[in-house]
Amino acid sequence: MAQALRPNPAGGLFATDGKPHPLQDALLAVTLVLGLMSFLTAIIEEDLHLLSSWAGLVGILTGAYGQWISETTRERFGLILGLGAAGVGFFLGMAHGGLIG
Repeated sequence: MAQALRPNPAGGLFATDGKPHPLQDALLAVTLVLGLMSFLTAIIEEDLHLLSSWAGLVGILTGAYGQWISETTRERFGLILGLGAAGVGFFLGMAHGGLIG
């Protein structure tokens, strides 16, 4: 076999280039958590529109910055998932009452 599969102990979980990216991984995690929180609070309860709209807005901003500085495809894929959930949660939160109660 010409191409041997070697483990990569130096890189992070989402780094496919062999280098660690702690800032990008942190932004990815924050975007996913905020996006999931925004989406779930917007879907489950309309009275939580403040939480869902603010979490969605912050998730959109962190996800956009993460996309700007991301270096690998795996990071971008996770950021797009988080951005989508944050966007849906944000717009549902805005429809249920907005950023200011």
